[in-house]
Amino acid sequence: MTAAATRRVASACLVLFVAAAAAAAEPVRLRYQFHPDERMAMRVAHRALTETTMNGTTQSVETMTDSTKTWRVVAVDTAGSATLEQSVEDVTMTSRTSDRGEVRWSSGGGAEPPPGYELVPHSLGVPLVRMTVAADGRVLDRRELRPCPPAASGDLVVVPLPDEPVEVGFEWTIPQEVIVEVPNGPRKAVRTRLRYRLDSIKDGVATIAVDTTVLTPVDDPRLEARLLERIWDGTIRFDVERGRVVGRQTAIDRRVVGFGGPQSSVRYKASLEETPVAASTR
Repeated sequence: MTAAATRRVASACLVLFVAAAAAAAEPVRLRYQFHPDERMAMRVAHRALTETTMNGTTQSVETMTDSTKTWRVVAVDTAGSATLEQSVEDVTMTSRTSDRGEVRWSSGGGAEPPPGYELVPHSLGVPLVRMTVAADGRVLDRRELRPCPPAASGDLVVVPLPDEPVEVGFEWTIPQEVIVEVPNGPRKAVRTRLRYRLDSIKDGVATIAVDTTVLTPVDDPRLEARLLERIWDGTIRFDVERGRVVGRQTAIDRRVVGFGGPQSSVRYKASLEETPVAASTR
């Protein structure tokens, strides 16, 4: 190849590189796109370890829960707001304690649930929560159809999205207020802030990092211990073209000292992973 030809090839490659970089830097608009009668199934794996130390003795409780959760799109209005119903199709629950060993139950095994799990079968395959969310992820309405504990790391399939088109590196924050209380003890409203950051966009999937900051001073170790599972960090994967969350990973590992006296401590370590079961159908 002649020197002139080499220069032409190099110049063409440079043009392509600059064009690709410019395209990658173009702002993107993140919005949900739901369709009536659509179903989205996610496999959810939750792991948690609680270690409690009192007077030099440590006890541990380890729980593992694997479930399939389904969201059904009941309706979508002209503004793109969707009404969704969440249900749990199946679950396998395992708990281990340092003094009582392991207890395991699977909804597909045919066995009667052990003590403490008796109500679980009645919550399977039926709508548990109905909520209406705007195209930007704002929750417009939420109703508990059956009693169920709130998700410490937010609702599946929906996270708040920024108002405007954004570039990689953009951050947005969402204020929250959680109520923490100690049985037969104090109760306090605690302000927290979720900070989201668009880390990257690759093959049409946006990776969004999220972390939690506690804004209200909490000087009571008993309340701080109850707040542990609400302070989480993680990563969310969002399909830009299809307009939905396609994966999430969150983690917590924190310790509080003095919640039950000067020689006491509690450590809470947990992880949550959500992955799609199959492509959404319409």
